[in-house]
Amino acid sequence: MSAHLLMIEDDTRLAGMVGEYLGQSGFTVAHSPTANGGLDMLGGQPSTSTPDLVILDLMLPDMDGLEVCRRIRTTSGDISQIPILMLTAKGDPLDRIIGLELGADDYLPKPFEPRELLARIRAILRRRIDGTATPHKVLRFGTLEIDRDARSVSVGGQPCDLTAYQFDLLVTLAERAGRVLTRDQIMEAVRGRELEAFDRSIDVHMGRIRAAIEADPKNPRRIVTVRGAGYVFAKQQD
Repeated sequence: MSAHLLMIEDDTRLAGMVGEYLGQSGFTVAHSPTANGGLDMLGGQPSTSTPDLVILDLMLPDMDGLEVCRRIRTTSGDISQIPILMLTAKGDPLDRIIGLELGADDYLPKPFEPRELLARIRAILRRRIDGTATPHKVLRFGTLEIDRDARSVSVGGQPCDLTAYQFDLLVTLAERAGRVLTRDQIMEAVRGRELEAFDRSIDVHMGRIRAAIEADPKNPRRIVTVRGAGYVFAKQQD
């Protein structure tokens, strides 16, 4: 069964080219040229037609793409967990960081190679599928519970709001509790793209995870930074 994608992009020519290219690779692509139209498509579709991934342009005529991302992430139900891949002509690293902080799973600047877009979409969807296929069910660390089958995280019984990508990052660390992992090792474990040396997006995701699971994110006890090395998920209980 092919994956269903929703592309929110005001450049109809680009959307048509991307839709045709992805269609040749087995994807079904719906398109909205406006933010409000895309949000209506998300909110109005039955659950069986909910997209598997949203391709979201940052610069839209009726609403900033960052605001669209925020609204998707704060929507109740399955829609809030849909992976988001941002497209933008803006080259400012701050836009990328803000997008990731709001819950985007990946970020691709324009102009881009269609093959790279396809590779990133497949990587995001593969992480999601692989995560649900694992035989490990619940990881427990004191009051922290990570349910791999349900792809949910809770602390003291209270649910934590994480994107699909952040969930995979957390599981990668938790499964290797007590072991220091470099950024490259973490990215390889979740089958993501290799980051350039100056790309700190993984640190942004770690900050979001800490904000969700740590009692004091500024003084984390679960996900600890090892200066010059990477990150370690501490074994200690609450």
